[in-house]
Amino acid sequence: MTSSTGQAVAWPDLAGRLGEDEHGQFHIMAVRVYFEDTDAGGVAYHASYIRWCERGRSDFLRLLGTDARRMIDGSDNHEPAAFVVRRMVCDFKRPARMDDVLEVRTRVKELGGASVMLNQVVMLDGREVFEADVLVVLVAVSGKPLRLTDTLRKAFGHSD
Repeated sequence: MTSSTGQAVAWPDLAGRLGEDEHGQFHIMAVRVYFEDTDAGGVAYHASYIRWCERGRSDFLRLLGTDARRMIDGSDNHEPAAFVVRRMVCDFKRPARMDDVLEVRTRVKELGGASVMLNQVVMLDGREVFEADVLVVLVAVSGKPLRLTDTLRKAFGHSD
């Protein structure tokens, strides 16, 4: 997107936004349910929730000051690494349908040595439609688990 003067302008809230409540820091991002996200009945297909949550996790990292690309290529001044999903427990609570505008909320539940447990909730009009607990592990490009750096711990709102 460019301004009337030809300067590049960032799309507002494209990556969602960070917030804080009584439970701590969270990320919130809006997604619309498109035709491609649905089954033949116009109901959001189960795999769509997984994609929306992946986008939420990616943009959460981006707004915390890093992103997957910089982690993988090592330009964030650390060994090239990436977060990979180790486990995901999903609860499909009610359907979302084509053209619904959903909110994907992501928050850290706990930090391990090389892992982060995240809780992700997809909301429609203030009601939960989907929830997942997602365990991600930081691994080197070789596949070896890596300890979370102090920088990542601080970004996630935790310090040892």
